[in-house]
Amino acid sequence: MHKLSTQSEWISRARNVLPAGGFGNFDPNIVISKGQGSRVWDEDGKEYIDYLIGSGPMLLGHGHPEVLDAVLEQLPLGMTFFANNSKGIELAEAIVDAVPCCEQVRFVASGGEADMYAIRLARAYTGRDRILKFEGGYHGMSAEAQMSLAPATRVNFPQAVPDSGGIPQCVADQMLIAPFNDLAAVEALLNENRDIAAIIVEPLQRIIPAEPGYLEGLRSLCDAHHVLLIFDEIVTGFRLAYGGAQERYGVTPDICTLGKIIGGGFPLAAVGASAEIMGHFDRSLVPPDKWLMQLGTLSGNPIAATAGLKTMEILRREGSYDRLRAVGRSLQNMQSEALSKAGIAHRICGDETLFDVYFANSDCRDYRSARHDDPNRNVIYNDELRRQGVFKSPGKLYPSLALSDADLEETEAAVLAAVHAVSDT
Repeated sequence: MHKLSTQSEWISRARNVLPAGGFGNFDPNIVISKGQGSRVWDEDGKEYIDYLIGSGPMLLGHGHPEVLDAVLEQLPLGMTFFANNSKGIELAEAIVDAVPCCEQVRFVASGGEADMYAIRLARAYTGRDRILKFEGGYHGMSAEAQMSLAPATRVNFPQAVPDSGGIPQCVADQMLIAPFNDLAAVEALLNENRDIAAIIVEPLQRIIPAEPGYLEGLRSLCDAHHVLLIFDEIVTGFRLAYGGAQERYGVTPDICTLGKIIGGGFPLAAVGASAEIMGHFDRSLVPPDKWLMQLGTLSGNPIAATAGLKTMEILRREGSYDRLRAVGRSLQNMQSEALSKAGIAHRICGDETLFDVYFANSDCRDYRSARHDDPNRNVIYNDELRRQGVFKSPGKLYPSLALSDADLEETEAAVLAAVHAVSDT
């Protein structure tokens, strides 16, 4: 039997069996063969420094030896049971110890699933139906989340624009959309609509930081209007700080969702809140119409829980977050200095632990302002970075603890080449 050995053969094969030739996540024109530490290799053997890191979960890098050892110890003991297991219970305890809003958690298999349940939980607890989200905010693939994620046309707020086919109008009618970083808009919507169950927000919206006082303002407005505040911490949890954005910014939501890092590279996510709110998952505590049925074949499986526990243990070690931020600052500075020296207008948008470059003269405040003045420059820049062996999303860069000084030196050389390519346009 012929052994497929080139990337082009794998790409051709994928096109026969996968819609658009891919999994729907990333550029289908690259097929990753393996990852180790800070590096990944494609099926042609080309080596890259990895700044995608699986879209965030591989904060320690690929194949961390301590995580591998823990997983290999668990594997012969069982991979999944559809029942409670000690590793899942331990992971729940660790999350509750770390995350301010969590007194209890319920596990699911993906971040989008966690966000879906968080919205449903808020509706059950408050008895209200409407949800306020922010234009450009990403909360998974549920019908509610696919409202005004990346609208191609601008409409007046608070109208919701579906980003997917197959979503009925009645879903849009239950969603209110506001611009990020605009407390006055949120306050107006809360004053005008008394049926809002919750505000769901990424504390760092994609890579757009909340302005000083903004998250505190959301907290105050929610308290004043008896609305729940949901932090989507699928990305920021255990990345911005060990306790996530709640620790970093000092604002505690009513409900949060967690994912990516807590599974250590395996499918696992969670929704967490106070015991009172989480009581809606316990049919013995609430009326039948307030109870949330929730189950999942792989929820809290011991392999993912084991990987997450070991990852979190390593992150608790002294200096982990200082080092992550130092690496992020280095990556920010090398790009900003090179672009400034070349006279190329740009903004670094995000947090040291998660950011990217916008080729723009204006600051990034919300979905409509976080854009490239010349999108072609971003295409050229990222294409050249990939040619130079830097693997990243065209809209986001994830630092990891696996990065070495040598990785940063190679990245800087790639950045200089990418800046030169942009300068030539």
